[in-house]
Amino acid sequence: MSLSLLPKPEPALPAYVEVGAERAVFEMAYRSRMAVLVKGPTGCGKTRFIEHMAARLGRPLFTVSCHDDLSAADLVGRHLIRADGTYWVDGPLTRAVREGGICYLDEVVEARKDTTVVLHSLSDTRRMLAIERNGETLEAPPEFMLVVSYNPGYQHLLKGLKPSTRQRFVSLRFDFSPQAVEEQIVALESGLSGPIVRRLVTFAQALRNTAEHDLDEVPGTRLVVDAAKLIAQGCDPLLACRTAVAECLSDDPEVVQALMQVAHAVLGE
Repeated sequence: MSLSLLPKPEPALPAYVEVGAERAVFEMAYRSRMAVLVKGPTGCGKTRFIEHMAARLGRPLFTVSCHDDLSAADLVGRHLIRADGTYWVDGPLTRAVREGGICYLDEVVEARKDTTVVLHSLSDTRRMLAIERNGETLEAPPEFMLVVSYNPGYQHLLKGLKPSTRQRFVSLRFDFSPQAVEEQIVALESGLSGPIVRRLVTFAQALRNTAEHDLDEVPGTRLVVDAAKLIAQGCDPLLACRTAVAECLSDDPEVVQALMQVAHAVLGE
């Protein structure tokens, strides 16, 4: 008796709600072997978009969260020492080149300046990675793609991208979604439904549109989703807004109180 095997289901793509033509432009850039820069405020969906596109294109994704101490060696690789001698370990950028993956550098302006020099030869027509420490030069395969992101509204004057770097990328600008789209995203991500979703998004948008609060950053959709998830688990809506939104935006008790006054007004409780 022979057994018939059911076909394996296709893996679900990371959820993403398109606002404009960003998917089409990204795919065009991928087919044209062009690097992409994604810019926009914190929590507006940049990282989720890249995760979605990597899955959509069927390519492995190598994500690097950039910081002040990130060096070129962290991206490319380094020699390590063990009992029988030294051995080479590829960094995430080198692995992405070798495997034909997508290398995503999140908040690239936070990294040390020597990292952008390494990116230049990969983000123009050369598509080459020179590994000086082991004398190897890699030619990126057609499947490889370099993607970087940053928040133009939250960068130090000394941490902007140089024109020589910026002009090597196709740029996609992201912003917070229109209310109806953001409501759809929050409902999809949290499983919460009903008027409370609309009120949560209205609360976030009210904070974004209010300049009087001393906030380093306005609430992103990610925070709204977190609040909705708490509410879906039975949390009081005002408590969810405090713990997932207000307290995440400021450590100043007076500022948090002002934010919660907005929450009280919008949620009507």
